[in-house]
Amino acid sequence: MSILNQYASHFLPTYSNYPHGRYVTLIVARWIESEAIFRTEGSGEPLSKEFVLAGQNGGEPIQRVVISKRKQTAVERRTGRELLRRHELLFSTKDGICALNRNNPCEKCMDCMIYGYAAGGGGAQKARVITDDAFSLHPVHQVLGTKTFNAPFDSSSPWDREAKKQMTGLGEDEYVKPQTVFLDMETLKDLTASEFQYVLGNVLRSSRYGAVSSRIGKVHNELLGVVFSDCELFSNLELTQAAYDLLSAGNSELDFPLAKETVHTAVQQAATQLMDRVVGQKLALSAADVAQLVQEMIDLYGDETAVANLLQSTNYGIMN
Repeated sequence: MSILNQYASHFLPTYSNYPHGRYVTLIVARWIESEAIFRTEGSGEPLSKEFVLAGQNGGEPIQRVVISKRKQTAVERRTGRELLRRHELLFSTKDGICALNRNNPCEKCMDCMIYGYAAGGGGAQKARVITDDAFSLHPVHQVLGTKTFNAPFDSSSPWDREAKKQMTGLGEDEYVKPQTVFLDMETLKDLTASEFQYVLGNVLRSSRYGAVSSRIGKVHNELLGVVFSDCELFSNLELTQAAYDLLSAGNSELDFPLAKETVHTAVQQAATQLMDRVVGQKLALSAADVAQLVQEMIDLYGDETAVANLLQSTNYGIMN
């Protein structure tokens, strides 16, 4: 029996237009597994950074690298849409097939109905995936690297023998070092169990984030916790600061890199502490249940027939 059957009361039985206050929060560690660049503009722009307090216990402000909320959900939406496209579940409109950034949402596929849309000619669906900026656990000076690059010719050299000239254009990029970790929470509101599996699948299956993602930006998303509630919990920044306090234990600086198990323990303890301050009902899955849920997702997405059934049944519920 699926672990989700034990928590069926926390999901809607079918899609509803009206809010019901059923929240599921995914606590995710985003581990950088190659160089990665998170910025808002084009080549040569610096990384996105913010000055914030190091922990919740005060101390000096530090600068942290930021992955913007849109840079996260855009990747995960494309992962899901790729799956829907393969199963022919992105529907046509008068302006063509349902596509991002073209103002032609079909208004009935899972992506539209879960992540939201706003049609220029009228009609809108508010996103039921609530996200926020993710912050690096470590300060910028520990996780930032810089590389100078040029554009070589076909000879793999900056010297063009035929034109008898040398490439002079150089550029420089800031990047996040491998084994940097960002702490993130995605809050899912009023989803059915099947919609939840779709969104969680998008998170676990997404693996490239940031700029130049065809060559760098490899990320492993690790599910550390799942919390059912009747309200939103705390912020990504609060979770990052609380985990930092536990890991630093009065030291002036964290070790880098940190072992995954060390981070897991700190994040789980920090989440428990912060949940004690939340005004509302909360139910957190045990570590064993989280591990079972991840294994069930691996089994589900490894079975093409099961995935097709999941997508077909969910769309049927939404469209009717």
